[in-house]
Amino acid sequence: MASKPLLDKYRALVNLPEYTKLVSLHEGETPLILLSRLASELGGGFQLFAKFEGLNPTGSFKDRGMTAAISEALGRGLKTVICASTGNTAASAAAYAARAGMRAIVLIPEGKVASGKLAGAMAYGAEVLQISGSFDKAFELVVELSQHEPIALVNSLNPYRLEGQKTAAFEIIEELGDAPDWLCLPVGNAGNITAYWMGFRQYHQLHDSKLPRLLGVQAEGAAPLVLGHPVEQPETVATAIRIGKPARGEQALEAAEESSGRIIAASDEEILAMQRRLAREGVWVEPASAAGLAGMAKEIQANSIDVKGKRVVAVCTGHGLKDPNIISDTMPVPIKIEADLLSLMRAITYQ
Repeated sequence: MASKPLLDKYRALVNLPEYTKLVSLHEGETPLILLSRLASELGGGFQLFAKFEGLNPTGSFKDRGMTAAISEALGRGLKTVICASTGNTAASAAAYAARAGMRAIVLIPEGKVASGKLAGAMAYGAEVLQISGSFDKAFELVVELSQHEPIALVNSLNPYRLEGQKTAAFEIIEELGDAPDWLCLPVGNAGNITAYWMGFRQYHQLHDSKLPRLLGVQAEGAAPLVLGHPVEQPETVATAIRIGKPARGEQALEAAEESSGRIIAASDEEILAMQRRLAREGVWVEPASAAGLAGMAKEIQANSIDVKGKRVVAVCTGHGLKDPNIISDTMPVPIKIEADLLSLMRAITYQ
């Protein structure tokens, strides 16, 4: 039997208007994968899990929020949705709008979106416009337009996006039996860390579950919450978090502080190294998705965080197929052999 749509499963916990009309691609119920070898490499003595959100329908965590945002907009009678995007939001908005029979308009920063994500948005039928400027400028434009036209803004400024995304916190608690001691995750526009904290607090209030400490991780070249000011020209290989002025920045800082956690930065080198390390566990993520765990590893190795006897969950936000060029552009050429058994045996024996 097919699983329930996410909003049906958590209807009592998700704050949506009565007029909402469900639009679903059966998002959610993503796996929590034990990473025992990586935990051992980081010193051992604790449990480490990856919440692999890359297994949502369009390959990223955005689908959790998009099912709620599109469902609310459809129920309101709107015909068009719009977003600014570094890629994942675009693909998700386009897919759910297509499912609802709505028009999707996407603004992207020129030359700053991974091909796998742009292809997704185009495949689902979005009208994609590139601007000569950053994501932050694109975001300003879509916010302004949505204030003057009957168009639903489906970026994380939309409160229903957070209502959908907080369901990942419920799933983690249900699978572990309680909240983890630490949750680490990437921070770009800061909606996801805000949503997780909403979910954990809500569950705590209802069921007296414990609250995790949050470790939000930005890329060093796009770390406004670490620096304390906007970054006009953010640059990082982790395109999904290449954002210089997060829409939910204040809420993210509050979530980190309230949880007795923090927001830090990781270098591109640290992020890419963790992407490769996760792949050796069978979990291939896009670069930004490795940022949370890269930051956690950095803190553990610096003895800034004690995880002995603890449970740590790393949120891996998007699948590696979202940004395959990071791998394909640097991978070695496959070894060429003759098409006979002896050549094959020699190759696999002596390589």
